[in-house]
Amino acid sequence: MPLKRFWLSIRFESPKSGPFSSFSHLRAVHYNRAKTSGALRWYEGFGKSFGCKEEKGRKGKVMRILVVEDEPGVAHFIRQGLTEAGHAIDVARDGQEGLDYALAAEYDVMVVDIMLPRMNGLDLLREVRRRGIKTLVLLLTARDAIDDRVKGLDAGADDYLVKPFAFPELLARIRALLRRPPLQTDSVLRLGDLEMDVATRKVSRGGKPIELTPREFSLLEFLMRHPNQVLTRTQIAEHVWNFDFYSDSNVVDVYIGYLRRKIDRGFAYPLIHTVRGVGYSLKAEVRK
Repeated sequence: MPLKRFWLSIRFESPKSGPFSSFSHLRAVHYNRAKTSGALRWYEGFGKSFGCKEEKGRKGKVMRILVVEDEPGVAHFIRQGLTEAGHAIDVARDGQEGLDYALAAEYDVMVVDIMLPRMNGLDLLREVRRRGIKTLVLLLTARDAIDDRVKGLDAGADDYLVKPFAFPELLARIRALLRRPPLQTDSVLRLGDLEMDVATRKVSRGGKPIELTPREFSLLEFLMRHPNQVLTRTQIAEHVWNFDFYSDSNVVDVYIGYLRRKIDRGFAYPLIHTVRGVGYSLKAEVRK
């Protein structure tokens, strides 16, 4: 199919409305300019003029991304845009094929539509997480599918994007995901000689059992799921206490004190570290 007919077939009528409108409109502008000027290789300059740069993954390599999308037009659109941004892209047309790809190769990010044939996106996500694959997952959802978004996040998705969306937002969300430190999703969390079993709610350090209150357990779990990160008092309070706290309260400091007495006192080195004026960090740092 000619390029002009292809883009018209995806219904990108206006630069101000419709799915991916600004991206498609820019393509149309390039197409018309190239046609007018007689340039036959207009496509080669599109990535630069759109502002795309080759982007790197966590390990300093070009990102490898798996796109699981059954709509041919949308899949082609995403693949072409991400390829022009310098990424290596694989496309699966249904959930089962997406699972096969995910098991066969290591990806930096998976972009997964929820409404898929053979295996829907939520089941694919659950199976990927069940098999221990921790690849970052960005879900594509319908605007009114709030339940799907909640289920997706609970199943292990890292973020979601509502259709229709602008392509620059997709790129921005992928970049934001890759900036996050890896999140521990295991049921057993470990840091140094500290161990927490989330399923049985047991905590021990150096093999010694530690009894925690429910609130202390929630606080320690939050710290252990974000090891070596500096967490502000507000971040901690909003996660552990939700809105049941006053912003001027010292409740976070009080409970950090409780934890320190239980998991640090009497051991060779502390795990909870104060970052003055900011918050706290949990790390196995042996002080000399």
